[in-house]
Amino acid sequence: MFLLSGAGLALAACTPTQGPALGADGKPLPQVYRINPGDEQVISFRLLDSVNTLRGAKSLPPLAFDARLNAAAETHSRDMSVQNRPWHFGSDGSSPLVRVQRSGYTGQLVGELISETYQTELETLSAWMAQPDTRAVVMEPMARSVGFAWFQEPGGKIWWTLVTGT
Repeated sequence: MFLLSGAGLALAACTPTQGPALGADGKPLPQVYRINPGDEQVISFRLLDSVNTLRGAKSLPPLAFDARLNAAAETHSRDMSVQNRPWHFGSDGSSPLVRVQRSGYTGQLVGELISETYQTELETLSAWMAQPDTRAVVMEPMARSVGFAWFQEPGGKIWWTLVTGT
């Protein structure tokens, strides 16, 4: 019995392991990033820490979450899903400025970033940082507050919104 078990383990070790599925370009195919209940704080603070690390590298002041900006971001993420399109206007015609005012935010709006993706929050931040206009929203020296939220559809698509203010 011991020899049979040993032979079985030896054969199992010879079986090739399956790596990620590759596309025609040889790169790994994207996988759906699932956000589980209870992951909200981990995801939010992982993004905030990353933003503040980027800002700190340029000697910019850190951002802090503002509950009112978080509420405006959450409202817009859900609304983009309902509209099934990533854009800065709400289904009621509201602009980012109107949404942050409705949430009770009294500071000045710096900017709003949006994304429709299946990627993680850090991959999304990386995409925002790769473009000069969206990077400017994250790196604006006057910004002091941030709101961040998302809505994930049952199929896995995530609608991300980040809002910064003074």
